Amino acid sequence: MTDDLGTPHLRLERQGPIAWCVIDRPAARNAFTPAMYYGLKRAVTLVNTDPDLRALIITGVGDVFAPGGDLGGRREEGETVPDAMGQDVLPFLAIRDSQAPVIAAVNGICQAGGLLVAMVADIAVASDRATFRVPELLRGIPDATYAAALPAHVGLAMARDLLLSARRFDATEALAMGLLSRVVPHDDLRDAALEATRQVLQTAPNARAQVKRMLNERYGTIDYPAMFWALEHSDEPREGMRAFMEKRPPAWVHPDA
Repeated sequence: MTDDLGTPHLRLERQGPIAWCVIDRPAARNAFTPAMYYGLKRAVTLVNTDPDLRALIITGVGDVFAPGGDLGGRREEGETVPDAMGQDVLPFLAIRDSQAPVIAAVNGICQAGGLLVAMVADIAVASDRATFRVPELLRGIPDATYAAALPAHVGLAMARDLLLSARRFDATEALAMGLLSRVVPHDDLRDAALEATRQVLQTAPNARAQVKRMLNERYGTIDYPAMFWALEHSDEPREGMRAFMEKRPPAWVHPDA
């Protein structure tokens, strides 16, 4: 593989044995196109196959890590159409199961698919300026990865709260609930992510892979067929996305709510 991840909005930067994957689409607030989602998956494959690389750090530019997928469905010039469809475009299982360590350096706004990236990384290091949200139900999307993974991180009661209310919360609360493990001053984020990566690289890779497999068994079953059926056949995701683009409440919201 080459360092080209199939989109100009993901930059791969090498720092010795560590690769940085920088989410760089500021004009769209770092929203993921399908090619960007697939590009993250390619970055994981790269660090697991390139003999010169040992780990991956994912971060964003500006004040945004990633807000999830581009609800406008836009694709960008210069992007390669993903060689996959449906759930195979998504990077979350590749990140979770990667033998090479994957660290998330959460520099700012982190929502939806962006928060999933941080959750399934081996360690998520967040800036004290970062903010979080699980907004999928606001758009009518029954997200299967969240339904499986979020209770394993924060417990069932808190998972219900975050999913059903779709409320915003800050890095201090994210740390307290166990959604991520490290919060540092914003200006220290890069150094803290490198330190976390170097710490993980001190551990034995085969033993580490076995421990990761055991830890990952705590996640529930990810019902992707149900999620993609809803995306294909339900009116709610389409109405949710139209409402988002038109800056209005979706039709299911009662006027008095």
